Formats: sequence, structure tokens, C-alpha cells
Amino acid sequence: MRQAIINRETNETNIALNLNIDGCGSFEGTSGIGFFDHMLNTLAVHSGFDITLSTQGDLSVDGHHTVEDIGIVLGRAFAKVLGDKKGIRRFGESYIPMDEVLARTVIDISGRPFLVFNAEFRNERIGEYDACLTKEFFRAFAFNAGITLHTEILYGENSHHMTEALFKSLAHSLKKAVVKTEEEMSAKGLLI
Repeated sequence: MRQAIINRETNETNIALNLNIDGCGSFEGTSGIGFFDHMLNTLAVHSGFDITLSTQGDLSVDGHHTVEDIGIVLGRAFAKVLGDKKGIRRFGESYIPMDEVLARTVIDISGRPFLVFNAEFRNERIGEYDACLTKEFFRAFAFNAGITLHTEILYGENSHHMTEALFKSLAHSLKKAVVKTEEEMSAKGLLI
């Protein structure tokens, strides 16, 4: 079983996360932000990962620190689970439609973190969630997981649909990239 537990405590948040990438697609716990919990559940269900989360955050300020720090912790857990990254497919891609929206995500679990994020949200808020935090989560996750992540909305209008399509597309890309393989996935013989 490929599993890791990461704890991170700062003056702004206290987060414990358990990640099992060979799970059955379950999410337990809460970030304290309803819509973001919906996105974390979506990520878990569509990737097949099990995520258990315990969070205390300074939500009286806003959701930024909590969302970003969960991205950091999830990224670190993902990197720890994969270790030297040997024996995985490495690349993953996914197109996800959600009503009027089409999202695309392409990833490389390369050890070289990078983010290209192309999405403009028409609504600033989705419930108690600031739509701009989607990019912050994706950045924190990509840089702490050590992955190259390109994600975009090809077209669409509804910010809820756009955000959910991005999370589903990320999930399906990750699910493909972590598949075990006997093939050598780097001409260097090493993913860094």
C-alpha cells in the first residue's frame, strides 16, 4: 500500500493528512470550508485516493491559509508516497466536461515542479469559498508534490462547474500517472 501521513503546524493552521493512493476513493474530515470539502471529496473519489484530513485554520481571517496549507500538506504526502518515483507511468492527462465547461489537465510527475493555470472565474465566491483559491491550491500541491501541472478551462461560464471540472481533471490525470509499470519512464534513469 502506498500511503503517507503528514502533519504541519504553523501560526495560521494545524493540519494532519493521511493519503493512500491505492485506496477506494474516500474523503474523511473537513477543511472548515464547505465547497472546498466538496472539491477534496471530488478529488478523492475520481482519483481513487483515500484522504483523511484534520484541520484547524484561521478561517476568521479568510480561507487562504487553510486552502493553501492543505495543498502543501497533500503535495508533501503525495511526494512521500511516491519516493523516488520509480515504477510509475509518470504522465497523466484528462479532459473533463461538466455541463457547459470543458477542463483539461496534463501532468508529469517529474520532480520538477511547475504550474500553468489558465482559468478565469466569473464569480469571486462559490459559497464561502473564494474562487481564486483554486489556483493557490493547485500551485501549493504541484510545488510540494514535485509535479509539472498544466491545467485549464477550455471554455465555460459557471465558476462552480469550472472549479469542479478542474479538480476532476486533476484527479483523473493523477490516477493515470501513478499506475505501476515495468517500463523505464526516464531516459536519465532518474526522475528529479
